[in-house]
Amino acid sequence: MKTAFELVAEFRDAQGKGASRRLRHANKVPAILYGGHRDARALSLDHTRLLLLLDNERFYSTIINLKVGELNQAAILKDVQRHPAKNAIVHIDLQRVLDDEKIRITIPLHFRGEAGSPGVKKGGIVSRLRNEVEIICLPKDLPEFIEVDLSAVDLNQMLYLADLKAPEAVEIPELTHGRNAPIVSIHHARAAEEPEAVAGAEAAAGAAPAAAPAAGAAAAKPAAGAAAAKPAEAKKDAKK
Repeated sequence: MKTAFELVAEFRDAQGKGASRRLRHANKVPAILYGGHRDARALSLDHTRLLLLLDNERFYSTIINLKVGELNQAAILKDVQRHPAKNAIVHIDLQRVLDDEKIRITIPLHFRGEAGSPGVKKGGIVSRLRNEVEIICLPKDLPEFIEVDLSAVDLNQMLYLADLKAPEAVEIPELTHGRNAPIVSIHHARAAEEPEAVAGAEAAAGAAPAAAPAAGAAAAKPAAGAAAAKPAEAKKDAKK
């Protein structure tokens, strides 16, 4: 099985919030390794080394050689928990990989041919709705990414999951369940401006009727005054 990265780890027995806090103070990251029909094992990793690996896009979508002492285990990264305010890793999950068992993993989408596409040449802009896709395959068939070719995409055209050219041995579970989600589109730049213009016109149109009742109310005041004056005039006539 081909691996792209090596990650050195240590087994850890102490668990819980206190133990994890002590690990982090020692520049270590608590981790868990599970799957492969074996019990889960708690691990600790070097924080500095892990940060460097996580800066590489391929680390998320390739098989890792996890080295613990003299033991080597193929694994994939399943989850990363980051600190909300610091550039720090709080915890990671790793899953064992077996040669004869399919894995479920998210890999990146690489877009090409944007500048030469008919839609962009006509003044359109590219909107990427997806940057990655989840796949299922055997470890030996795992691609590092799936390429999305935009060289023939025209204006107001969209590509969907079904348009992806995935290898034959690679399955996209969303398609299996009937969800053919859009991944990229090319549309005219004015399309983003039109809703604002329409909203402005609607606001202006809505303001005009609002002023009408005010004018009507102002006009009603003299009429009311005139009506009030009539009884007074009638009294004067009666005195005469």
